[in-house]
Amino acid sequence: MDLITPEIGLLFWQTIVFLVLILLLAKFAWKPILGAVKEREDSINNALSSAEEARKEMQNLKADNEQLMKEARAERDAILREARELKEKVMADAAEEAQGKAGQIVSQAKESIELEKKAAMAQIKAQVASLSIEIAEKVVRTELSSKEKQHQMIDNMLGDVTLN
Repeated sequence: MDLITPEIGLLFWQTIVFLVLILLLAKFAWKPILGAVKEREDSINNALSSAEEARKEMQNLKADNEQLMKEARAERDAILREARELKEKVMADAAEEAQGKAGQIVSQAKESIELEKKAAMAQIKAQVASLSIEIAEKVVRTELSSKEKQHQMIDNMLGDVTLN
């Protein structure tokens, strides 16, 4: 018997053992191995779909965040614009009020000056009148110191009255 040349009986038994081994592997090993491979494939697919969903959600959050930033910037600009307008309005109102008060003070000062001017004029007139009376009194005393001058003055006055 030669070990290199196979015999038919040996080939028959090797084939039967191989078929039994394949049946045993198919029954006990292939199903769990294929199940594990299928389970691994499913978990990988689930992980990929979860990653894709997370990526989409991140894009949505990023877009929402950008929109919120745009709205916040627009609101900030609106608030700044309102603040500027309010500042300008307050400044204009204050300037107008100050100008009105200044005008009122000027008009009061003019009235006060006018009243003081009238009072001074009245005082000056009174002093002029009193000085005029004193001067006239002195002149009349000097002129009327003699009888002849008195008669002459009366005649002059009577002459003036008839002429008018």
